[in-house]
Amino acid sequence: MKKLHLIVLTLIIVFSFTACQSEGADAGPNNNNNLDGSLESILEKIYETADIEDSFRDFIKNGLQTTEIKSDDAAYFLGKNGIEFESAIASEPLMSSSAYSLCLVRVKEGADIEKIKTEIKENVDPRKWICVGVDPSNVIVDNIGDVIVLIMSDNEGSALHDAFLKLKEK
Repeated sequence: MKKLHLIVLTLIIVFSFTACQSEGADAGPNNNNNLDGSLESILEKIYETADIEDSFRDFIKNGLQTTEIKSDDAAYFLGKNGIEFESAIASEPLMSSSAYSLCLVRVKEGADIEKIKTEIKENVDPRKWICVGVDPSNVIVDNIGDVIVLIMSDNEGSALHDAFLKLKEK
């Protein structure tokens, strides 16, 4: 009788362990807190949900262009070449009297995100525009999972950052 109880208990433990393993494996691509969707859709969600002034919302709708960041352009947008990423985009005005940039970077699997964030923060140029710049204290670099956000804005940076962080909750 004791052997039977021992066998049953062993089977229960084995099945419980297997069930827990497969639950984690089936959790999908977001099981490590990565954001789902393309960078463009993430950018759109940030702009849609940010608590920003109407004038800045008009600026977003009418004055911004989304550009794919290629490895050759990384120094201009992110401050440094050689940053390894899977994909990256920048949302910036074609022409404006105020400096503004919001970049999203999806890093490669297994990348050292903290190191990449530090490299961006230390090397990005908040005065990269010809006649205007952003105060260095208004440069925000953060991440959710494998997506890094870089925001340079003297006006609505914190509201955009908050909208980005709220994506983690969804």
